[in-house]
Amino acid sequence: MIDPMIDLNLIVQQVIEACRAVGREEVMPRYLKVAHQRKVDGSLLTEADVAAQKALFQRLQEIAPFPVLGEEMTETEQQDVWGIGDAGFWCVDPIDGTSNFVNGLPFFAISVALIRHHKSVLGVVYDPGADEAFYAVEGQGAFMNGERLPLKAPPTELSRCMAGIELKRIDRTLAGRLAFEHPFSSQRNLGASTLDWCYIAAGRMHVYLHGGQKLWDYAAGCLILKEAGGASCALDGSEFRGDNPWCRSVLAALTPDLLRQWKDWVGV
Repeated sequence: MIDPMIDLNLIVQQVIEACRAVGREEVMPRYLKVAHQRKVDGSLLTEADVAAQKALFQRLQEIAPFPVLGEEMTETEQQDVWGIGDAGFWCVDPIDGTSNFVNGLPFFAISVALIRHHKSVLGVVYDPGADEAFYAVEGQGAFMNGERLPLKAPPTELSRCMAGIELKRIDRTLAGRLAFEHPFSSQRNLGASTLDWCYIAAGRMHVYLHGGQKLWDYAAGCLILKEAGGASCALDGSEFRGDNPWCRSVLAALTPDLLRQWKDWVGV
């Protein structure tokens, strides 16, 4: 169990330093220099993913000896850690955006969350290319390199928003509307879900839609957005914190009012 007296504000700084070290020692030296292979689900895997996960596991255990759930573990191992329930565990994505990493697009990140009662209480997303650390502790606000998020005030109207849109895993009707009848000013699909959440929280984008994310895609980012004042739900309008941690659709926005407008347009 997570000790209720544990200082999460101290731990979050230690996690940031761990992510920075792993980025410096394991990730960036392999940038554009490693071969890749395909996993069963078709996603990419590199030596850097494996090395970064191993290094993160070791460093996180030194910070606080909770079990660790990582993207590059087997599904059975992941289920076993999730089944711990109310006890705390680390959730790690060693390199989110591996396709970007392999192809030289500098938009990828290391993500770490501390989860208790199946809810994130601490989240760090570190972009080693830009040296930007986004982080939050439950109830303490969200920050990027010490600066409180969001970095700037968002627009108040959906029509003026920059949107992050992932068209995979959504039905063709909605995809067509998003392509040809969109209500926002512009859209991007940058290929790293953990950073997408943080870009919304920072005000670099304002609304977000994704058809299906896994636990490590959203565990840190959803907390960071919430602590920045943002809001999220599933594509059907239900609470984002649903029963299935392995595939959750996302509607999110930097403010609750923008989320209301976004939901109205989507029709939920």
